[in-house]
Amino acid sequence: MGSWRVERLDQLPTALLATIMTKLDISSICSLAVTCRAFNSCASHILSFLPNFHILDISPSMELIKPLLPPNSHLQSLKLDCGQLNDSSIELLLRPSLQELCFHNCADFSGKLLSEIGSRCKDVRSLYLGSVAEKRGRAIHISDLEELLGGCTQLEELNLMFDLSLFLRHNFARVWALASKMLTSLEIGYISSVMVTELLSPNVGPHQYPNQIRPSILPAIQKLSLAVDYITDTMVGTISKGLTLLTHLELRDAPLIEPRVTFDLTNSGLQQINQHGRLKHLSLVRSQEFLSTYFKRVNDLGILLMADKCANMESICLGGFCRVTDTGFKTILHSCSSLYKLKVCHGSQLTDLVFHDIAATSLSLTHVSFRWCNLLTNHAIKSLVRNTRLKVLDLRGCKNLGDEALPAIGSLCELKMLQLDNSDISDVGIAYLRHGIISSLVSLSVRGCKKLTDKCISVLFDGSSKLELQELDLSNLPNLSDNGVLALAKSRVPISELRMRQCPLIGDTSIMALASMQADDDRGHGSSLRLLDLYNCGGITQLSFRWLKKPYFPRLRWLGVTGSVNRDIVDALARNRPFLHVACHGEELGTDPWNNIDSSYMHDYEELDELEQWLQEGEWESDDEEMEDAEDDADVVVE
Repeated sequence: MGSWRVERLDQLPTALLATIMTKLDISSICSLAVTCRAFNSCASHILSFLPNFHILDISPSMELIKPLLPPNSHLQSLKLDCGQLNDSSIELLLRPSLQELCFHNCADFSGKLLSEIGSRCKDVRSLYLGSVAEKRGRAIHISDLEELLGGCTQLEELNLMFDLSLFLRHNFARVWALASKMLTSLEIGYISSVMVTELLSPNVGPHQYPNQIRPSILPAIQKLSLAVDYITDTMVGTISKGLTLLTHLELRDAPLIEPRVTFDLTNSGLQQINQHGRLKHLSLVRSQEFLSTYFKRVNDLGILLMADKCANMESICLGGFCRVTDTGFKTILHSCSSLYKLKVCHGSQLTDLVFHDIAATSLSLTHVSFRWCNLLTNHAIKSLVRNTRLKVLDLRGCKNLGDEALPAIGSLCELKMLQLDNSDISDVGIAYLRHGIISSLVSLSVRGCKKLTDKCISVLFDGSSKLELQELDLSNLPNLSDNGVLALAKSRVPISELRMRQCPLIGDTSIMALASMQADDDRGHGSSLRLLDLYNCGGITQLSFRWLKKPYFPRLRWLGVTGSVNRDIVDALARNRPFLHVACHGEELGTDPWNNIDSSYMHDYEELDELEQWLQEGEWESDDEEMEDAEDDADVVVE
């Protein structure tokens, strides 16, 4: 913002400035605050009556967040990454006026956070708590959960994203009897299937005569999402029978050992789904996280029995159904005329025949995912794209897909997300996307497509008109080199997430090119990247870390590097950029686009990140010197 513009805005009435600034998010308000004294004063004032305060892309400390959260009786929505906060910040954060609370990464809090929310935030309607008490030395007691459920009588949406199986089973159902009767949505990070069954079973209630049945717990629940140890017939039946208003059911398990028949899902369990006929969205997934295991007791008959009751389904996700063949999947496509989202993972018997007569269906699909369905070929995709309004197409792990499928995919003018990981496509085939969907795509992943080279970058992006692409995954491409990244930087595509892990030919030149990348004329110089994954890139040395510190990559929030890098340099970088999440152990960065909780906080930044500048003004010089000292002391090459 030019000085003459600031001077003119400086002359506007304070009330008008405040009205304008209240329409902005917190980071944008902080950006304005550093431009002139009038804006700074106005920003400090409006923080006392803003209704919403959302900062999820950085993890502020208590010292940094305190001046941003003055007394504010109008605050209704608070969303924070609490990675650097603990119980000492509870009094600052919790206000009686709050109706929406979303706290991520609460590992350093104890169960006191739950009990204090119950006593201080009695009007809260939506609550999300992630990773509570996961840090060693922190604990949650059943009494904390009791105070939360008993105190928050207006709760409509509850997300407890941590392990609830730690609570004693004999008290668990009794405590949930206190839950708000207005609760319509419940998500739990982990719970045992036995606890779910006992919670929802219509057993004899306390202080009742033997012939009296306990009234239904959670009578208003419409959406239920659970991660459990085992998805079982008993649990599915209890849920389907007890929750009469259920419209969304999402169940995911990750067995540690092969399930016995009494602790598994069978055709009988599938037959019990949707007993009340209201279900619109169903997800049943067996994860391969700990063990390569599947729903071996479900076959086509189970799917046929389920489909008979699911004609009004709009979204179905099935993962790990290894005995279901084309007959079963075809039944879903032809029975559910309102189906717009279909997701199949590890469909080992899914073949092209499923789509042979797809024209006989309603052709209403907009979101399709066939992950690790190895029998699918190009012919299947040619039939599938008759659903011309497809917006999401996820074909990760379909190894038999090649260049012949790309002309059909390229014809999908509304496609926003395309994932072709580990397919057999080449530079020649990728050219079919150049004059078609590339202008509409927001996310593209070609991870593990071994035939791709630097040429695929120039084919896709050279001379392109304005693109919407924000996420690009080029990981595990053995033939991608610095030349490809240079071509990407020259294209000036405003990418916010770039993944290049496991690329042996990527080196320091790529980092320098990205650091100086100009996204577009309106936003000035500086890379637009918010996420950069360089894990196990073969040519990265300590020189790259000079370009990863301030003021380069001003918007960067996530960085992945190899675990064997020089520890001193990494630590110095973390101190230089306290709001940068540095991952060194190969973990995936960011969030899954399919399950993005809240993208409303994503915004455009100026060339320098004024949020950091406003919170930490004056700390750059000492941090830079520390980085330089660490680089001087380094005597090993960063791998």
